[in-house]
Amino acid sequence: MTPMTKSQAKQLSPLTLAFYGDCVYEVLVRRKIVYGGSRPSQELHRLSVTMVRASFQSAAYDTLLPVLTEEETDILKRGRNATGLNPPKSSNPRDYHRATAVEVLFGYLDLIGEKERIEELFEVICSEKSEE
Repeated sequence: MTPMTKSQAKQLSPLTLAFYGDCVYEVLVRRKIVYGGSRPSQELHRLSVTMVRASFQSAAYDTLLPVLTEEETDILKRGRNATGLNPPKSSNPRDYHRATAVEVLFGYLDLIGEKERIEELFEVICSEKSEE
């Protein structure tokens, strides 16, 4: 499939970008876990939930900010400020909005064909977490 232009992708609502970005991010997480070797299914699930929960993605928001371009920062902030979000009871609104912002960024970058940049940013997130 041909990537969208930046203009086309920016015309999508933040929630549409987050809807798509959620699966982009989830595939990255699952691939990272699988590359770590075979494990029982319960452990695979536990590890993936750890990295896709709102609190983890909210922390990733802070990790990413210093390395983003101006355009990427604008996309991230657009996602953070999206309206119509209903945080689940298991998450606080701040974390949920910031997690949505990360998903918006990953969705946007994937739709415009920036696969290498997605890999770079995901590596930044993972490197930061492994240092903690």
